[in-house]
Amino acid sequence: MDQQLPPHGEHKPRLGARASVRVALLGSVAALVLAGAFAGDVGLPHPTFTAPARAETSPSLPVNAFSFADVVNKVRGAVVSIKVKMADASEASDDDSDVPGLQPGDPLERFFKKFGGQDGIPFEFHHGRPHITLAQGSGFIISPDGYVVTNNHVVDNATEVTITMDDGQTTHHAKVVGTDKKTDLALLKITDGSNFPYVEFSKTTPRVGDWVIAVGNPFGLGGTVTAGIVSARGRDIGSGPYDDYLQIDAPVNRGNSGGPTFDTQGQVVGVNTAIYSPSGGSVGIGFDIPSDEAQSVIDSLKTKGTVTRGWIGVEIQPVTSDIADSLGLKADKGALIADTQPNSPAAKAGVKTGDVILGVNGESVEGPRELARKIAALGPNADASLRIWHDGSEKTVSVKLGTLPNDQEARAETNSGSANSGFDNFGMVLAPADSVPGAGGQGVVITDVDPDGAAAQKGLKVGDVILEAGGKSVAKPSDVSNVLADAKKEGRKAVLLRVKSGDDTHFVALTINSAS
Repeated sequence: MDQQLPPHGEHKPRLGARASVRVALLGSVAALVLAGAFAGDVGLPHPTFTAPARAETSPSLPVNAFSFADVVNKVRGAVVSIKVKMADASEASDDDSDVPGLQPGDPLERFFKKFGGQDGIPFEFHHGRPHITLAQGSGFIISPDGYVVTNNHVVDNATEVTITMDDGQTTHHAKVVGTDKKTDLALLKITDGSNFPYVEFSKTTPRVGDWVIAVGNPFGLGGTVTAGIVSARGRDIGSGPYDDYLQIDAPVNRGNSGGPTFDTQGQVVGVNTAIYSPSGGSVGIGFDIPSDEAQSVIDSLKTKGTVTRGWIGVEIQPVTSDIADSLGLKADKGALIADTQPNSPAAKAGVKTGDVILGVNGESVEGPRELARKIAALGPNADASLRIWHDGSEKTVSVKLGTLPNDQEARAETNSGSANSGFDNFGMVLAPADSVPGAGGQGVVITDVDPDGAAAQKGLKVGDVILEAGGKSVAKPSDVSNVLADAKKEGRKAVLLRVKSGDDTHFVALTINSAS
């Protein structure tokens, strides 16, 4: 059930569009992985996502200066193990075995089933029956009537969900109430029993350096307690458009996914979802969905079974120092609009490509992800006041938000973009797009790039099409050259290019003095 995140590519948050979930850390040595279904994982060559467990209600739990035992005793009853069955519709022939050379019933089948799979994951035998996969994760009960929080990737595609209580013996059946892939959260409901121990979400955000306690089901072992501190806040790990993780150093491993992290008062401050690891085991870098975000999503899942978010319909990217200088901005903050979708709320409000959104409803916007979160949180049909930088000056526009389409996700562009223009000085060759087959009828296409040149350093590649330079549409190489020359005469340090790369459109600030 654990899924490895593919390498992180270049993405832009599309407010209302679908976001790629890709990231790679330290090359091929370490990576971020979804941690959810333990799936009986034995060998762990891959990193994992984990989470602690949820605590029982207690307004303020005294903490012994040398022990977390009092807190743990109060909360661990609400922490549960989650076992999931997932069925594959495909069927195998009667003599089909996942291990070459073994017939059904062979004594070695049990051995390979337990120990022999790829990367330590057990083989699954189906011999003419539906292909059944088992997985395990963690969760925590948030109400006496049996609502349980976990990760979406723990219960994704589940056909049967079983909850095991902290005693390791008592089990209950559960149903999936709702899931949210964008935040990797899910809400379950125990279908039998009542008066369950439960915990509450914290109403305050922990500080960096505060103690935290994780309780979960690592490697399917059952209730396990670990402790650490909050290492950082506001982490973006590239897993989705609304990344705002707490980073903790409490050890969490495979099978912890979906469990909670507690503060010293026994309240849930986060839901463990990922770890960074070169080996698949904990190295003290875990990531939690903060309690305020989790509670908001869970409340929506409980009342509606789904989560609806606000949408304005733009592609956005970070404002680098070069881009800020080229636009006349004093600081490299805000979200640059790389493209506006036709008939979107932003387009109807007059927001243009090249504008920079600096604030929403009186609150400043530091970057694209913060804008994505703010717009999403406002919800559909909300009225939003956007402070934008337009044609060299600030102005305010009112936007009535739409609903984020279900098949789209905000995408974050973490690479500041492509190239500039300037020919030999910039290490690239340009030609009119309409003169090159497949390049389209607009702009200037890059036909060659020097791998050591300024264009390549900015990320430009052969086939990219420059649509605008300095806010002006271009149709031939001389148009780009003229804009660069004028900018240099005016003493500007950079020129902003609007570049189309495949289906993606984004801005790139070319530093003039470095290449001319």
